[in-house]
Amino acid sequence: MNDTYDVIVIGAGAAGLIAAGTAAARGKKVLLIERNEKAGKKLYITGKGRCNVTNASDLDNYMKNIPTNPRFLYSALSRFFNSDLVDLLERMGTPTKVERGQRVFPVSDKSSDVIKALFRYAEQSGAEVSFNTRVKDVLVENEHIKGVKLYNGKIIKAVSVILATGGLSYPSTGSTGDGYEIARRLGHTIKPLKPSLVPLEVKEEWPKELQGLSLKNVKLSAYDDGKCFFSEQGEMLFTHFGISGPLVLTLSRYVLDHDIDNVEIILDLKPALTMQQLDERIKRDFAKHINKQFKNALDDLLPQKLIPVIVKLSGIEADKPINQVTKEERLLLAELLKGLTMHLTGMRSFREAVITCGGVDVKEINPKTMESKLVSGLYFAGEIIDVDALTGGYNLQIAFSTGYLAGISC
Repeated sequence: MNDTYDVIVIGAGAAGLIAAGTAAARGKKVLLIERNEKAGKKLYITGKGRCNVTNASDLDNYMKNIPTNPRFLYSALSRFFNSDLVDLLERMGTPTKVERGQRVFPVSDKSSDVIKALFRYAEQSGAEVSFNTRVKDVLVENEHIKGVKLYNGKIIKAVSVILATGGLSYPSTGSTGDGYEIARRLGHTIKPLKPSLVPLEVKEEWPKELQGLSLKNVKLSAYDDGKCFFSEQGEMLFTHFGISGPLVLTLSRYVLDHDIDNVEIILDLKPALTMQQLDERIKRDFAKHINKQFKNALDDLLPQKLIPVIVKLSGIEADKPINQVTKEERLLLAELLKGLTMHLTGMRSFREAVITCGGVDVKEINPKTMESKLVSGLYFAGEIIDVDALTGGYNLQIAFSTGYLAGISC
């Protein structure tokens, strides 16, 4: 490690690796500093270890899937988009494939291959990397970057610094908010930090009784004081505290914009059927099981684990013979299957959040370069910025795009 560089990149995650490689490829003398013993620790666990690197959809679709400050990202996404990332990974020996929902994964299904490819890009471009190194502060003089100070007291001079330290999600991977504190000390506004794309806790006990049960093709709708603000179909999971799974993680981002105490969630177990169609379906099942008790007549309609809960919530006696179930009771059962109600009590912490909502105010960053409007030579990339997207590879593409733009501009 020398005493002087053109560019210092802080954080060897998705944004930092791309930024370092891009800057070095331009002939800049680059030092990439990482507090952990290796690069991409958070990348390693994304997509359940498979790493959903990007989404193959078009730019318009990206804008629809970025709830926070999408317009700010237009330049970054235009300069380095999904096809550019796929080409880069291919050149570095990691081909990709497109799956359901246009989600892009490495062909190997190994996040470690993505990390190796990005690290190879940074190294082959000429970036120097320093692991187990932590930056204490970024040095500024007359509103111009002068370098960084490490926790061991060493000062390293630089013309530009790229802050790519990540957010607060999954702190075990090293995302502990250092970058926010540095940015704040340099005069930047930090928008409130909240966990996003995170499981939800519910008041009712019955979801907790279903711990481990995964449901596909169900619909979740969320209401605030009677007004629907979310309604989507997909997959969800019951947990010991409430609900999780892809559908719930997406819902959690929209919950952030509402008072959680007012939020009511409606689960439709049979969204493909109207009330009338569902009633006809139940009638057919009841006719088939005419000699059984109510509790034993729902096997064709529901997963086994869900049946005792539905029986209890329906108010129909479990041992009641099917031929004695009234029309009114049957219709109430159909209504229950189309409208299971839950009330939120909280959201899980940053330890379980996929992404951080909030960060450095985009009004203080030049969207065409990612450079600070307050400090010359200071750049931001990735989750540290107040931008966040839904699940599906969008957040990683934001990290890669902002990292590239910072690397090409510094």
